[in-house]
Amino acid sequence: MRDAFHDDLDAIGLSLVEMSELVSKAMLRATKAILEADLALAEEVISEDERIDQLHHDLDARTLNLMARQQPVAGDLRTLVTSIRMSSDLERMGDLAHHIAKLARMRYPACAVPPELVFIIQEMGDVAQKIINKTTGIITSRDTLAAIELEKDDDDMDKLHRKLFEILLDDNWSHGIETAIDMTLLGRYYERCADHAVSVARRVYFLVTGTYASDIL
Repeated sequence: MRDAFHDDLDAIGLSLVEMSELVSKAMLRATKAILEADLALAEEVISEDERIDQLHHDLDARTLNLMARQQPVAGDLRTLVTSIRMSSDLERMGDLAHHIAKLARMRYPACAVPPELVFIIQEMGDVAQKIINKTTGIITSRDTLAAIELEKDDDDMDKLHRKLFEILLDDNWSHGIETAIDMTLLGRYYERCADHAVSVARRVYFLVTGTYASDIL
């Protein structure tokens, strides 16, 4: 019974890794879609978000079922509770890629991003991609040092987010209110994705150590 239980725990961990890999793929494609006005790619991201959502629902159902049947304690209980929370963060990250793709679709055939913002949005997409990929590695390895270091990558995203706002608030902005709103939302999507990744990393730290990463930062 215990061997089967730990096999189930391992399967939940693999599902979290799969979710993170799907989020990485979605964000990569969403960034390309928004920058290149690629409608077909945007539609792929939008439709494939259902797969992330289904994994989220399945993982939570399996986790709750294990908690009810096995009544775990100590580290096993921490693993299950933390997995539910990580699943929620990853699902939300998928939603944010979905929102980026929907913005690309809404503005098609025009490109939603003005030429002078292409570089900074590309940078935000690149940082998001790096953070998501590191998150996948952290979930897999349970590397607490890497979990703490992810905060530095989030700082890079925050700097880009502030830089974007400076451009939008500059008196020389010439693209109107609607585009400014679009870019404000777009920047927020990337910034929130990074925040959720940090949340996942902190939960991995708690899973391994039983203490909160924020207590040592």
